[in-house]
Amino acid sequence: MRAVEVSEYGDSDVLTVTDRDAPTPSADEVAIDVAAAGVNFADIEQRRGAYPDSPSPPFVPGLAVAGTVTAAPEASDLAVGDRVAALSSTGGYAAVATAPVDRTFRIPNSIPWADATALPVQGLTAHNVLHEWGELSADDRVLIHAGAGGVGSLAVQLAATAGATVFATASTAAKRELARDLGADHTIDYTDTDVADAVNERTDDRGVDLVVDGVGGDAFAASVDALAPVGRIVSFGMASGSVPTVATPRLFFANQSVRGYHLEHAIEHVPERVLGAVPSLLDHIATGQVDVVVDRTLALADAGQAHDALADRETVGTVVLEP
Repeated sequence: MRAVEVSEYGDSDVLTVTDRDAPTPSADEVAIDVAAAGVNFADIEQRRGAYPDSPSPPFVPGLAVAGTVTAAPEASDLAVGDRVAALSSTGGYAAVATAPVDRTFRIPNSIPWADATALPVQGLTAHNVLHEWGELSADDRVLIHAGAGGVGSLAVQLAATAGATVFATASTAAKRELARDLGADHTIDYTDTDVADAVNERTDDRGVDLVVDGVGGDAFAASVDALAPVGRIVSFGMASGSVPTVATPRLFFANQSVRGYHLEHAIEHVPERVLGAVPSLLDHIATGQVDVVVDRTLALADAGQAHDALADRETVGTVVLEP
């Protein structure tokens, strides 16, 4: 089969198209003819060798796929021919991928393949950090960093649909306009504006009740400064490359909290908490309450271009590869 392989850890030029044997599913896995594969920042970190438990080269990257089931365990409720989206762990940048049955979700015909690639990683993350971990309420004020990104664009819509007041950060006028179109009440240019000052000015110094942060670094510091008493931050990444920290007295005097979230580890430890979001997420997308923003769709041979565009923050929404 045709696949993209990481030959060694490094820059995007280590991504090479090759022919490999199709993977054989284990007893609790399905095999999927991949129609589209999502490109996620975790794929870049795996390619660099910087991701926790990164596979050793050579390997096929790709956490999120959408396609058609070609083999499934008899005991599962999935069958050959089902349209699915799946969290494949690795191996998505290929014509065929395997995925655990419990991380494979049947999708309706109304959801296009490219849109479906956002479900297993970006969609679940957005829903989880807002609801299952963030405990979002309709009267909350929520700050979403990178509001035009893959997770952020979905989180903005989910939060707006839930009735929250949404603040979104983004670096360009076009990205801020997109965030407003998706439902953000307030947008902030973090490149030349103090985010916490902007939030406090627009909330009469009350701050926000919830922050979802996959950026870390300065964004996390601003999150702490913008947080209301009894507020909470859900930290789910550090795309800035800077590890976020906070002194605990800053939290306990204001009864605030920081909660960590990592999709794959959360599925290992509390799968029902993570995957319980799937029906709601599918309904939101299938009914048009939430739109998946597809920035670009590229061929497997252009995987390096996809990685560079995502790493350089040139994209909005999700980036898709088609085998």
